[in-house]
Amino acid sequence: MQAVLETAIRWVGGVLIRMIYRVRVLHQERVPEGGCLLLPNHLSWVDAIILQASFPRRIRFLVFEEYYNSRALTPFLHLFGALPVSPKHAKDAVRAAVEALRKGEIVCMFPEGEISRTGSLLRLQRGFELIAKRAQTPVLPVWLDALWGSIFSYSEGRYFFKFPKKLPYPVTVAFGEPIEAKAAQVNLVRERMLTLGELCFQRRDFLKGHLGRAAIAGLSRNPSAVALVDGRDESILSRGMLLAAAFTLAGALRKQREEPRIGLVLPPGRGATIANLAVVLAGKVPVNLNFTASAASIAAAIRIAEVRTVLTAKPFHERLPEFPWPDTVWFIDTLLPSLGARIAWWRLLVGILPSGCLTWLAGLPKQGDEAEAVVLFTSGSVGDPKGVVLTHRNLLGNINQFSAVLGLKQHDAMLSCLPVFHSFGSTVNLWYPLVSGLRMITYPSPLDPVKNAELIHKHGIKLLCSTPTFLRAYLRKVAPAQLSSLQLIVTGAEKLPNDLALAFQERFGKQVLQGYGLTETSPVASVNIPELPYKPDAAPQPSARLGSVGKLMPGMAAEIRDPESGTPLKLTDTGMLWLKGVNIFTGYLNAPDRTAEVIQDGWFRTGDLGRFDEDGFLYIEGRLSRFSKIGGEMVPHETVEDAVRRALELGEETLSLAVAGIPDKAKGETLVIISTKEIDLPALRHSLSEAGIPNLWIPRKVILTNEIPHLASGKLDLRRLQDLAQSAEVNP
Repeated sequence: MQAVLETAIRWVGGVLIRMIYRVRVLHQERVPEGGCLLLPNHLSWVDAIILQASFPRRIRFLVFEEYYNSRALTPFLHLFGALPVSPKHAKDAVRAAVEALRKGEIVCMFPEGEISRTGSLLRLQRGFELIAKRAQTPVLPVWLDALWGSIFSYSEGRYFFKFPKKLPYPVTVAFGEPIEAKAAQVNLVRERMLTLGELCFQRRDFLKGHLGRAAIAGLSRNPSAVALVDGRDESILSRGMLLAAAFTLAGALRKQREEPRIGLVLPPGRGATIANLAVVLAGKVPVNLNFTASAASIAAAIRIAEVRTVLTAKPFHERLPEFPWPDTVWFIDTLLPSLGARIAWWRLLVGILPSGCLTWLAGLPKQGDEAEAVVLFTSGSVGDPKGVVLTHRNLLGNINQFSAVLGLKQHDAMLSCLPVFHSFGSTVNLWYPLVSGLRMITYPSPLDPVKNAELIHKHGIKLLCSTPTFLRAYLRKVAPAQLSSLQLIVTGAEKLPNDLALAFQERFGKQVLQGYGLTETSPVASVNIPELPYKPDAAPQPSARLGSVGKLMPGMAAEIRDPESGTPLKLTDTGMLWLKGVNIFTGYLNAPDRTAEVIQDGWFRTGDLGRFDEDGFLYIEGRLSRFSKIGGEMVPHETVEDAVRRALELGEETLSLAVAGIPDKAKGETLVIISTKEIDLPALRHSLSEAGIPNLWIPRKVILTNEIPHLASGKLDLRRLQDLAQSAEVNP
């Protein structure tokens, strides 16, 4: 009778689940026939129901005793053979799970021990290792995808009381390869779970979409709402007018320009926003050129991208006399006013037609998927610039990843002041607000903290994206009240010094959240997020950690490998960071050899040395190019720089020196200090030795320079720094 009742309940439950959820199951064939311990991630209150409904065999779940003894749940949990777990009787639970596994049953344990309130994978508890070892049965990682965001998850800061985003709600359940009991350890299971998460995320339907269509959908929801405020003159551009101007310019480009890529030379603002959107709506690829680079570097980028037409503004054109302009230059500040009637017509259409009709009139394809969407050139900190091809899939995926993590709402405002030729400025400061509906408050430069702070205060800006170099000036020139509206301050492009983060927290009462990414990762790969409010009696779930670059974006997998041999290491070991995910670029433009050096079987070699802690926070130990091999030992330049600054008591003066390596016949390399100030080298060497710095790590020379070379993004210009190290006059 019990078996009949269980079958009936499962059938009815399956019907109800399929009415609410559209469940897709991947690799169910991997489940062994005998006993097996399932280890799924835990995102919502319905995870167990979804998992059982997608699985033909009975699953015996390990359930906390307080839920097992609940009057409403006990009959069902008892019927389905759930196993109660209590901290006071943990051995009994382990014994019961082992007996069930030895009988050939399927047992499920949520290794995080609680539902994630951040949407990311929490620390894995080690209890499953003991169960697997005693039962000698395989462990099977499982990934439940897309349940974060459902009404039963803690997204939006609450359970239950929110509307479903879609019915039926799409969910994917993926089973991993079985892991032998003796190999079932936390590091390996976490790595396999992240890999399954990446597999599932890649199958989300929206990734086949088109960036232009997504922007039209975002802007056409409320055409009269403000899309952009230009901080230079406080002029306002509504969503409808932005779309109308972009449609008009797109039509002109489509008619008169046949080349697939169009160059753009514009600072953040109205012009850059309209121009980038117009190029995409014209079915072409925007190439934002780094106008702060050398003429030779710009010319190389133009040649590699085969750019024959550039969009710019007349005043900007006049300010760049050394720029290697191609034969065709369009000035949008003179072109758009001449197309006023056409813009007015499009504005009328935008106000009355749904986004589907607008995309049809614009002639956009239904799918962009893996086609080129944007080409960005690396900053050239090492070697010649490389053209990074980012696809529609890359950008739509990355925008979805970090918007789900940041949790901003439509009509929130963000400051867009980072250069558009930089991936941080392009994806986060430009395409993210266009697609998501955020208000953009633009300013042409991040180097003016006084003006930017005025804009933050005046417009109630919630999100500030910056770099540590740009952020440091706020400490000296900005009053705390001016930043009171900020909810998120996110830095990237370079390492965030702990002293800067703490000083900012002390002065402004604002937590600076460090992220990590590269042009090749679209760019956001990981980020810290603010702690979420929750009931006082709930166990804390850390979402930010000082010194780390946060947790990986949803749907990203990671491996740590030996930098020289490529041998896989544990995630908690320090080694070369390899990443895989929807936001990983497809390759360098017209450079298959360079692409093959960094992409292998879908995995991207970042060039950064990193490690993870057991909570999943990523720590970047340094760029491989910022290490010297001295006497067979890898010496990190950034660690030595920090030690030198402490020894010299420089405090906040982080821009006054840098460490570089030069050839040394005896030891391979030796370290030198590039400094803008005189340094007593013998005294410094003594202080470093007293502080426990290994002798091989202590710099041997000091080189004086007028300034430490930096790129427009705020990063160290490693190529120029190395030139200084090898050619400048030495001050012993």
